[in-house]
Amino acid sequence: MITLVINCGSSSVKYQLINTEDRTKLASGVVERIGAVTAIVKHELPGAKPAKKTMQIDNHTIALKEIMEHLLSPENGVVESVDQIKAVGHRVVHGGETFKDSVLIDDSVIEAIEQAYDLAPLHNPPNMKGIEAAREYLPDAAHVAVFDTAFHHSLPPEAYLYAIPNRMYRRYKIRKYGFHGTSHYYVSRKYYEITKRKAQGTNVITCHLGNGCSITAIKDGKSIDTSMGFTPLAGLVMGTRSGDIDPSIMFYLIEKEEMSLNHLHAMLNRNSGLLGLSGYAADMRDLITEAENGDRRCEQAIDVYTYRTRQYIGSYMAALNGCDAIIFTAGVGENAPFIRSKICSGLQYLGVELDEEKNQNVPSGRKEHKISTDESRIEVYVISTDEEMVIAIDAAKIATAAMQSPWV
Repeated sequence: MITLVINCGSSSVKYQLINTEDRTKLASGVVERIGAVTAIVKHELPGAKPAKKTMQIDNHTIALKEIMEHLLSPENGVVESVDQIKAVGHRVVHGGETFKDSVLIDDSVIEAIEQAYDLAPLHNPPNMKGIEAAREYLPDAAHVAVFDTAFHHSLPPEAYLYAIPNRMYRRYKIRKYGFHGTSHYYVSRKYYEITKRKAQGTNVITCHLGNGCSITAIKDGKSIDTSMGFTPLAGLVMGTRSGDIDPSIMFYLIEKEEMSLNHLHAMLNRNSGLLGLSGYAADMRDLITEAENGDRRCEQAIDVYTYRTRQYIGSYMAALNGCDAIIFTAGVGENAPFIRSKICSGLQYLGVELDEEKNQNVPSGRKEHKISTDESRIEVYVISTDEEMVIAIDAAKIATAAMQSPWV
């Protein structure tokens, strides 16, 4: 089934067109800087030079129109008619407690996603814009919402409850939800596939390290704990997000700096993390280069980042009562051998033994590479994530089921 995967941010639309029958990617691209004076549009076909242009794109509806025109164009298109696109998979960041699985979108689903706006004000509204635009241009396709939070619905209460008055959970659903669920799901399943292990009886720790970072403890194929919490701000040090901090720091800053809540929110989400620690950059590649050139603040930022990651891995080993594998994925996890080495360097006592030659020579492109020694009690892998493929397959399955007659 030909399936369009859409991932909408506040000022961007990323897309992939995937044939789920043979899992081939037919096209991909992104529209960035929506609403700015000039938007950047990129389209890519397998084996072809990427096409890039600038134009004015005022909203997500116009962005999707540009995407559809490209996919249908006689020169560069990959489909002859919109009717060939049978399903559209939409990444939706927050499903709250309502959605434990991907779901066919109807008016009641839209209402429930809108009710979760307070839980993900930076993510769910743009996701909804993508749904509205796609339903307009592809009215006959099955539209499916795939939630970042869904994989983490298996967390037990001792993992998802916060130690605040319980009425706050009952009234406002304040709890740990977790994110990056499609990524953690994909790489754990890929690990089972390449090692021939069964999910049952296998403990895995997955490390999604990119601009946003999260770690998940997976037991018997199910998430039992994860580092992000009520929002994606919690947990590890990230590109611009602080991760875990003492909550009293916020009250202290409000008093000392006379910060507004909006200013404080922006500081923790956009001006903290690696950027805040280094005062230089949020991109790990830039920080490594500057640290090698002797920049102490960049070096400290890397130290804090790797130390916090190692802490979480250790705590999840305790939560799992031991683990069989640690998996690194996403931009930093897949492409920064120096960071993987620093994270693993303090885990020898727990059974991690890295093969530095393998770690330094992970092949480029799609990666499924073991970087631990044969003697290591815990396997360490680099596995490329593919969240779009998870979304496409889920959307195709649900679309297929929706097309079946209930009388068959």
